[in-house]
Amino acid sequence: MGKLISALGSVIGFDRRVRENLALTCPELTDEDVSRLCREVGNNAGRTITELYAGAPFLKRAHAAPITGPGLKALEEARASGRPVILVTGHFGNYDAARAGLISRGFAMGALYRRMANPFFNAHYVATIERIGTPMFEQGRRGMVEMVRHLKKGGIIAIVADLHVHGGELIDFFGKPAVTSTVPAELALKYGAALIPVYAIRQENGLDFEVLLNAEIPASDPITMTKAICDDLEGVVRRHMGHWFWIHRRWKPYVPIPKPAAPTENPADNPAQYPASTS
Repeated sequence: MGKLISALGSVIGFDRRVRENLALTCPELTDEDVSRLCREVGNNAGRTITELYAGAPFLKRAHAAPITGPGLKALEEARASGRPVILVTGHFGNYDAARAGLISRGFAMGALYRRMANPFFNAHYVATIERIGTPMFEQGRRGMVEMVRHLKKGGIIAIVADLHVHGGELIDFFGKPAVTSTVPAELALKYGAALIPVYAIRQENGLDFEVLLNAEIPASDPITMTKAICDDLEGVVRRHMGHWFWIHRRWKPYVPIPKPAAPTENPADNPAQYPASTS
């Protein structure tokens, strides 16, 4: 499947997106480098899709993945003390391999996911990723409430933090401003959670992984911490350029969300700003 998606990259539009993103962020790359990365990105994407549905063979390799990095000690200390943990990652390698590997070592965790537009595919997708571990929290108000409850109990959650998020902040990624959610940092500050970057690095054989936990991000303020998340991911991606999903529209234009008008003292003065009650 890796070879198939790599070969079809120019047909399905993956290569065009990869080239556009690399031209924006890494103009120093040669045409040969860009063509090679197009093949590598497609290969990793194809493998990741297949691994999601592979079941036991994939989980066996994920469970066997060595876990390294300074963040492992921070994770173990947080678990021992009952402190909540937020693991942040990106669309790199196969992030589900990191989740599966840590769960198999006793680090029970929930994960935040974005609902797919197609309801039938979404139901199938959720059922598939729940095989790796639960609970799963759907992005949105209800999912956020459930996730906060999990954190308050000293739980561990995993968040993929490298997507364009409407209403996020402009944070540099590969030297270019990208709209980025500050929610992981805000949650860490509010609930005293350890914020630890985690990655599943695909090995040379294309099948095995190393789970890398980088140093805990120090508590400061949401913007500074989110910049640290982006810088940490960028450092890992630069060492493994073909493993990140350059097919994402990561650098879409920034569109600020207008602030709502201040509510009037009497709802009857402006009924439009108060939604009707439902049962």
